[in-house]
Amino acid sequence: MPQATMPQPTTGLGAPAEPRAGSEFAPLLKTVKGQGLLDRRTGWYATRIVVNLLALAATIAGMVLTGDTWWNLLLAVPLSVFWARSAFFGHDAGHAQITRGKGAGRLIGLFHSDLLLGMSYAWWNDKHNRHHANPNHLDKDPDVGVGALVWTQRQAEQREGFARWLTRNQARLFFPMLLLEGIALKVYGFQDLKRQPSRERAVEAPLLIAHLVGYATLLLTVMSPGKALVFALVHHALFGLHLGMTFAPNHKGMEMPDPNDPGHSNWGHLRRQVLTSRNVRGGVLTDWFLGGLNYQIEHHLFPNMPRPHLRLAQSMVRAHCAALGIPYAETSLTDSYRQALGHMHEVGAPLRK
Repeated sequence: MPQATMPQPTTGLGAPAEPRAGSEFAPLLKTVKGQGLLDRRTGWYATRIVVNLLALAATIAGMVLTGDTWWNLLLAVPLSVFWARSAFFGHDAGHAQITRGKGAGRLIGLFHSDLLLGMSYAWWNDKHNRHHANPNHLDKDPDVGVGALVWTQRQAEQREGFARWLTRNQARLFFPMLLLEGIALKVYGFQDLKRQPSRERAVEAPLLIAHLVGYATLLLTVMSPGKALVFALVHHALFGLHLGMTFAPNHKGMEMPDPNDPGHSNWGHLRRQVLTSRNVRGGVLTDWFLGGLNYQIEHHLFPNMPRPHLRLAQSMVRAHCAALGIPYAETSLTDSYRQALGHMHEVGAPLRK
């Protein structure tokens, strides 16, 4: 049974609040801080942001040089990959991993999210903040709420009509549905403008519109309307698939705290983050492809830890969990998908009888 500990408050997308003395998390936090792993790596980020922008510029130049031919569709692949890098930088900026100053971090986030991708930085931060505070919590994590997909059999039992059919088949439909995610992210951002305070909306709305105008102008200048439409659909489909493949392994099929279970409500910060998260093994290529989110456990424990330090913290976190008898989940990328899809298949099982 988990050791009863008081829940640790969090400070939004940055670091967890200082734990009380004697908590399970306190010794680990002290060790990590002592190793300087929470120190910023501004130069590391600056270099990679510049490289990504140059890669985006080169891809766009290639589109212009290729001109009005179907061969341009091939460039939708690198464009989607470098867009995903931009999304990772926006994510890291929201977590205050890049800069300590909120203003500078927000500018980096707005540039990468709103202007480059057409995805609302404020919407993402609000949603992601709630997810980090209570990952996989049925009542508090928006990522496991009822939507196109559901995550518990209790949610599945309430489905009717087309949604019921969708849930029965959600495991096999998961990756095809990710092809729509790139467009959905834009739609969610525009919908969220109604929620935002007027000052925030006055910044985000022009940036989102500027992105759409710039993107449409680029495609229609280079290609005929028909080719431009197909390019946009393929590009956004690949972008959504890439992001979905990045986020799918992280929590699907892991512990889901039940608000009616007193044992779950007593979890402290360490258990709440570790038991609901899964790491993905791999090397430099895996780190690059998944934007460092393959170290999901370390990222959730220390959300403001710079991306290059996550790998360095892993051995400390694993050893600390082992000393406390807390399971530390880590698997291959392919097995992480198998576990996630297996969970989704199991959730829909009662509806297939």
